[in-house]
Amino acid sequence: MRRFMLLAVLATGLAAGSAEAGPIKRACLKADRAAASRELCTCIERVARPMFSASQKRRIAKFFADPHLSQELRASDRRSDERFWEQYKAWGAAAEAQCG
Repeated sequence: MRRFMLLAVLATGLAAGSAEAGPIKRACLKADRAAASRELCTCIERVARPMFSASQKRRIAKFFADPHLSQELRASDRRSDERFWEQYKAWGAAAEAQCG
């Protein structure tokens, strides 16, 4: 349940910012959610760096502005979307373990 909650927070946005913000961190900043700290948003970006390509990180960043996109991904029957969803869930678990 906690992993699901972290994924929900990640998909709906977090508040953060820094000089070296990647696409996920920039999306967090733009979403301006009170649910997370600057440190958490920095951490989830750091966890995402080795797990995703630049285009995949941009795709995830779109989830912050439109969480429904993540649900469309989850419901997709396309094999590539299924693989991406599994990778996205693994990222959520890793972010939870490393970022708390």
